[in-house]
Amino acid sequence: MFKKFGLGILALVGTISFLKAQDKKDFVKYINTQHEWVDAVFKTLTPKEKVAQLFLVRAHTNLGQKYIDSVAQVIQDEHLGGLVVFQGGPVRHVDMFNKYQSLSKVPLMITFDGEWGLGMRMPDSTLSFPYQMTLGAVQDNQLIYRMGREVALDFHRIGMHFNFAPDVDINNNPKNPVIGIRSFGDNKFNVTKKSKAYMDGMVDGGILASIKHFPGHGDTDVDSHYDLPQLPFDKNRLDTLEMYPFKELIKAGAPAVMVAHMNIPTLDDTPNMPSSISKKVVTDLLRNELGFRGLTVTDAMDMKGVKKFFPNGEADVQAIIAGHDLLEVSENSKRAVDLILKAIEEGRISQADIDARVKRVLAAKLWLGLDKYQATAQQNLYGDLHRSSATQLIDELSNAAITALNSTEKLKSFNKELPTAIINIGIISNQTFQDQLAKNLTQETQYFITDSMSKDDIKRLIKEIKKNKQFIIAVHDTRLRPRPTLVLNKDIQSLMKKFAKKSILTLFTNAYALDGFEATKKAKTILLAYQNDAFMQQAAVKTILGQNIPKGKLPVTINKKFKYGQGK
Repeated sequence: MFKKFGLGILALVGTISFLKAQDKKDFVKYINTQHEWVDAVFKTLTPKEKVAQLFLVRAHTNLGQKYIDSVAQVIQDEHLGGLVVFQGGPVRHVDMFNKYQSLSKVPLMITFDGEWGLGMRMPDSTLSFPYQMTLGAVQDNQLIYRMGREVALDFHRIGMHFNFAPDVDINNNPKNPVIGIRSFGDNKFNVTKKSKAYMDGMVDGGILASIKHFPGHGDTDVDSHYDLPQLPFDKNRLDTLEMYPFKELIKAGAPAVMVAHMNIPTLDDTPNMPSSISKKVVTDLLRNELGFRGLTVTDAMDMKGVKKFFPNGEADVQAIIAGHDLLEVSENSKRAVDLILKAIEEGRISQADIDARVKRVLAAKLWLGLDKYQATAQQNLYGDLHRSSATQLIDELSNAAITALNSTEKLKSFNKELPTAIINIGIISNQTFQDQLAKNLTQETQYFITDSMSKDDIKRLIKEIKKNKQFIIAVHDTRLRPRPTLVLNKDIQSLMKKFAKKSILTLFTNAYALDGFEATKKAKTILLAYQNDAFMQQAAVKTILGQNIPKGKLPVTINKKFKYGQGK
C-alpha cells in the first residue's frame, strides 16, 4: 500500500522534487482537496486508527533504549499519526525515526520544536541559529527567510517534516517567564514581518511551519507548563495586538496554528477553560471568524496549563470537541483514543468531523511526500548538518543583530595598539570573545570579576585596571535561556559604573537586562549582543575591531531611555 521514497541527502541538492508537482505555497488548499492516496489509506483505517492519526507521541533518544522501545511499542500497537521529537543526538534520532517508520502502518509525521533550529533540542551536536529576540534586531528580513530554508534542509536531512515555529507572540510583558527570547519582540509589525520571512523560508523549503501560540502568549507572567495563565484583555485589545500577527499570517497562507493553554474570559467565559481546548477559540474564532483552514495543533497536552482543570484524559476529548487536527504529546494516548471513541458513540463528537480531520492530516503527509517515504541515510549526516551555507548564515545573522546604543564614539576611537583592559563579568575564564580579542590586540589584560570577590579584592582590581588606556566591559549571561533580569551585586555594579564612560560596554544577555545595569546610564557606547553564544561573541569582536558595522535595532522597549527601534 505505502510505497517508500527517500528525502535524505537529496534535500541538500536544492529543489525538492516532490514539490514540483504541487503548489507548495497553497498547502491550505491542498489539504482541503480530495486525493486518491488519502482516500485509499483512509479506507484501510479502523475507527480507532482514524482517531489515532490525530495524535503525536513524545520521542527522545537521550532517555535510554528502554524508553525508545516503549515508544516503538506504542506506535506499533496504537498506530498514532506522528512524533514530537525532543532531546537526543542526530545519529540516534535517525536510527529511531527509521525504526519507527518501519513499524508504522501509515508513515509518521515527525514534528519538532525548533524555533532556532535543531540546536534548540540538540545543542551539543547540531547548529543553533540566533534566538528570535536576537533576530528581531536584524534589519534585513531576507536573512531570516534564508534561515527558514536552512532549517528546512536540516529537517529533510534528519528525516523530520514539521517545525513548531515561528513563535509569533508579541512579547509586550518584559517579565514573561516562558516567551521572552523566543519572540521577535514587542512591535506587532516587526514580529509579523520576521515571522512571515521565517515561515515562508521553511514552507518554500518543503516542510510545515506552525505559528504559535494562538491567540498570543506575550503578555503573561505565568508559565503554562506549570499553571494556567489568564489574559484579562477585551476583544478589541486582542484583535488589534495579540492576534494581529496571526491574522496577517493566516492571510499569507500559514500551514498550521498552535493554540496556547491560556484562560481568556473575553473569548470563552467557561470557568478555567484553556483556550487550547475551547471550541469558542478553536472553531468559532480561529476557524470561522478568522477563516483559517490549515492544520490546528494543541500545545503539549501534558502541560499543567491544560490538564490541571481537565484531568484523566478529559482535556484530550475537549481538544477534539474544540476542533483540533493534531494533539501534541497526550499524557496517555491509548486512554485518550478510547475516550474519544466513547464521545463519538455518545454524540459529543461527530464521526464526520473526525473523518475530515483525518483526511486533512493524511493530505498533509501526502504534501510532505510521505506516500513515497524511504529510510533516511546516515552517511555524512554530521557533515551535512554542519554545512558551510548554514554556518556562514549564522555569522551573517549575528553580525546583523549587533546593536550599538547611545553612540558609536568608543568604537570609532578604539585602537588595537593601546593597552586594553577587558573586564569580564559572569565568567571565570576565556570564552570566544576573550580569545579573539587576545589574538587581535597588541596589549590586552583580562580581568575576571566574580560574586565571590570581596570589596577589598575589587578595590585592588580597580587600581590595576586603571593602568590601561582603554577599556571593554563584557557581561556574560551563561544561563541556558537568559531571563529578563541579570542580578549583579552592588560592588560589581559600582565597578562597571566607574569604567562605563571610558568603556565599550558589551552585553551578552537578554535585552531587558539593560534596565538593571546602572552603568548603561553613563556608558557612551553599548554593544548589545543579546545572547552568550560563540557566534554572537565573534560578531561583537568584529564590531569592536571595525570589521562589522552595527546595524541592529532594539526589538523591544526596555525603559524610557532605550526604546524599540533604537540603534546607531
